[in-house]
Amino acid sequence: MKYCLLVDDSSVIRKVARRILEELGFEVAEAENGEKAMAACRERMPEMILLDWNMPVMDGYTFLRELRTMAGGDVPKVVFCTTENDVAQIARALNAGADEYIMKPFDREIVEAKLQESGVL
Repeated sequence: MKYCLLVDDSSVIRKVARRILEELGFEVAEAENGEKAMAACRERMPEMILLDWNMPVMDGYTFLRELRTMAGGDVPKVVFCTTENDVAQIARALNAGADEYIMKPFDREIVEAKLQESGVL
């Protein structure tokens, strides 16, 4: 079973995303900000990370940049899941090492398609 870290400050988004990811066969862990996500990655590096951009303490972009410098941090597929829709922001995320991008709101079909495109499924 693939292990996914779900990083979002919204408990509602985490609940919805968890249900979708578990239906797709993932073991899911959660973090409500980038700092907690870094700690989770130090304990166990996931195969996939579903990552929000705008969060308190440490945002998704900062988390991604730090993740990619960690030992093994190049392994997880990272899918940004955010309301940021500016092309420059999307390019910035992809240049920092994101593999895919999902706009909120999302549903199972969108998540499944993006995970297939990124090679996770």
